[in-house]
Amino acid sequence: MPEYRFATIDELGAGPGFHKVRGPLGIDAFGANVLVMPPHFDGFEHYHDLQDELYFVHCGTARIDVGGETRDVGPGGLFHCQSTLPRKISNPGDVELVMLIVGGKDGYVERDGHFVDPERDGERRAGFGR
Repeated sequence: MPEYRFATIDELGAGPGFHKVRGPLGIDAFGANVLVMPPHFDGFEHYHDLQDELYFVHCGTARIDVGGETRDVGPGGLFHCQSTLPRKISNPGDVELVMLIVGGKDGYVERDGHFVDPERDGERRAGFGR
């Protein structure tokens, strides 16, 4: 089995609902789904026992109700929520909402990245994003 895989959102399924990402891409370190909501869909308030979640809005607008606050988040927007905090994601817009949701627990393992060719890439990386 390869150590990498590619996919597109369209390949993961069609229509509203949760489209599994883990299986098709061979992910076992964290949970991942694409959520597709039709226009004007009222979401479900939920929480998790252990799994924090990170939401990324790919297209459309997500209405997020959490902690007594309501916020609309558009394309490129991010929202993180700790596991046990109830939250509700809805689609208030006139177009389909598509989000990537990543979940996990026990998180960060510190910086552990290394260059294959530090001499070639080290200086380029140091200047990247300045």
